[in-house]
Amino acid sequence: MQRNADPPLAGRRAFILGGTGGIGRHIARALGLRGARLDVHGREGRKLESALAEFREAGIEAEGSAFSLDSLAGTGPLLDRAGAADILVAAWGPFLQKPLHETAPEEWEAAVAFNLALPGALVSAALPGMRSRRWGRILFLGGTRTDGIRGFRTNAAYAAAKTGLGVLAKSIALEYARDGIAALVLCPGFVRTEYLTPETLEGLAAKTPGGSLTDPGVFGDLAADLLCRDPPLWNGGILTADEGLAAW
Repeated sequence: MQRNADPPLAGRRAFILGGTGGIGRHIARALGLRGARLDVHGREGRKLESALAEFREAGIEAEGSAFSLDSLAGTGPLLDRAGAADILVAAWGPFLQKPLHETAPEEWEAAVAFNLALPGALVSAALPGMRSRRWGRILFLGGTRTDGIRGFRTNAAYAAAKTGLGVLAKSIALEYARDGIAALVLCPGFVRTEYLTPETLEGLAAKTPGGSLTDPGVFGDLAADLLCRDPPLWNGGILTADEGLAAW
């Protein structure tokens, strides 16, 4: 009788920033179903408990902790957890929708700190362990249509920070591919999550090619499948996964 093969991520540890809600929760689940042991971060205790219960019910080994982030000064515990990860997923970053002439300095600071600087700091913390193990996978969630340099009328600060993730991914590939480490930016379109109001869902659906938002479970499966690929031919890539969303 032939023994079933181990799941592709068996023995790998995945740290997911923002893994208790939205797209991040679906990516975490998909990674767990492919054999990864999960360490999830969330900002709310109840959502963390709900996510861990869901994962464990599915037979996934999962742990995590919840705390809000007010500045980069409080991210020490996250850096420690990233240092033990084989797979790093940066799935959280606060969205800011304001025209440039209304964007205050503190809003600029938060947008860049949490959407670019924090993912970068997590990478710096994760790389030594990944290099020593000669294997690592890093996934950044970009913003909608931040796969290249373009203008934005109402969310330029957020988009500028998210666009910078492409530099991180390409720099990781350039310097650390020889160590078995690969990085990818995945830019979603409009994904159906619990954070969107019915009015927002309706408005965004009207802008999509098929008239509906992307299923978050499908997006999570795509992300996990890409991270499972060996060799990672996508290393350093910025991949648009928006179902052909046109400019709006």
